[in-house]
Amino acid sequence: MQTTIIGHSNPIAITFFFLFVAATLGITYWAAKRTKTAKEFYAAGRNITGFQNGLALAGDYMSAASFLGIAGLFSLKGYDGLIYSVGFLVGWPVVLCLIAEPLRNLGKFTFSDVTAYRLNPGPIKTVASLGAIMTVLFYLIAQMVGAGSLVKLMFSLPYELAVLIVGILMTAYVLFGGMLATTWVQIIKACLLLGGATLLVLMVLIKAHFNYGWLFHEATVKYGEGFLSPGGLVSNPLDAVSLGLALMFGTAGLPHILMRFYTVPNAKEARKSVFYATGFIGYFYILTFTIGFGAAVFVGQDIIKGMDKGGNMAAPLLAEVLGGNVFLGFLAAVAFATILAVVAGLTLAGASALSHDLYLGVFKKGNSSEQSQVKAAKIATIILGALAIALGILFKGQNVAFMVGLAFAIAASANFPALLMSIMWKRFTTAGAVSSILTGLVLAVVLIILSPTVWVDIFKHATPIVPFKNPGLFSMAGAFIVGIVVSLGKSEPRAEEKFEEEKVRSYLGVGAE
Repeated sequence: MQTTIIGHSNPIAITFFFLFVAATLGITYWAAKRTKTAKEFYAAGRNITGFQNGLALAGDYMSAASFLGIAGLFSLKGYDGLIYSVGFLVGWPVVLCLIAEPLRNLGKFTFSDVTAYRLNPGPIKTVASLGAIMTVLFYLIAQMVGAGSLVKLMFSLPYELAVLIVGILMTAYVLFGGMLATTWVQIIKACLLLGGATLLVLMVLIKAHFNYGWLFHEATVKYGEGFLSPGGLVSNPLDAVSLGLALMFGTAGLPHILMRFYTVPNAKEARKSVFYATGFIGYFYILTFTIGFGAAVFVGQDIIKGMDKGGNMAAPLLAEVLGGNVFLGFLAAVAFATILAVVAGLTLAGASALSHDLYLGVFKKGNSSEQSQVKAAKIATIILGALAIALGILFKGQNVAFMVGLAFAIAASANFPALLMSIMWKRFTTAGAVSSILTGLVLAVVLIILSPTVWVDIFKHATPIVPFKNPGLFSMAGAFIVGIVVSLGKSEPRAEEKFEEEKVRSYLGVGAE
């Protein structure tokens, strides 16, 4: 393929884009009439079924980084793309076995409700909301920059205008429709993404005579045997382990994912939703593997790198080669829908941390009317939307791939250890939780800044201070160790007494909302 229409205005993509926006704004209008109370705004009235929530969880989790980024990694790095696709997937059994049921039974709207259940809520909610907001912001920056770049390429719009459009749309979904609108936007997006990726894989398999052996053989002819061997992306074993742990346990600490468990009526539906989500996400990552190898063989690395050195346009380029302008237009609109749905979920999670955890939990000490809670949530949504637009424009042209890694590292280090220990360990104390969250948060951010990813690639220093690109192993271990040591240093009798009550409620759901 010598020429491509990517980078020029694509009327078909624009048509699909407007159809998606019109449909989702219609859903938002419908949801707005059903979103009056705090429970309806934050948790869709707890009326979402396990299957619907499973699809929405998949829609929330399958971000542009998953679709465009991982397919691009496979196309440029071959076998090593698996570390990301498998890493993103294996966190879900952890969520199913350790987190989903206690979270639904113990919490109300956010994961900090669970951490603070038997501990002192003031300090816990303050630092937990800090961890949640930092995770959301780093994730949001990556999505907003990705959205701006994609829309700029597909619709020939100025980058700043593209970021503004995404910001306004996602703010509208959350502001007017709350969790109900966000859920249905994510369900529609998941169906579109799974359908579009399946169609693209079928086209690859038809071209490859339904023979993966032939596809792999062609890849090795073009790029050598090393394309099918590990070591192309992560060669340091410790780095590989650290990355895998951050992806795996980061999933169990992502605020926008954990928040979804409050939308179902009970713990049984929460477990079901994780089961369905794991199936949809696992199927999707199998598809990205085939898409990546198909792009490497049928498009070629030179063309992929020429369009985007990170390989993010591999899937759209493959769609154009195999399905022409119409299929490219559809897939571009799906990619845009992917970003919109994820940023809507992130915005709602960030707004919840600001309004429910900080405003209600810390400033109002849990005493506030329904109207003022919803009003605070909507003000927080506007603040977060404006901040996302500003940061998206500020980071224009930056390689923000490390932002997603940092978001997962913070989730795995600041959010997951304190959440797990508060549920599982009787002697865990308020001081232990606060110190664990702060240690994980600071270590993750500092180690990423001193790593090759930022110190060399962004700041342009010759050598990094920390040789590892992925700090998750060290920051997560630090959070666990500090939390344990501080908790053992001074006991908290009230928290220990309440542990048995917490255990009964987490297992049986007695008293759960």
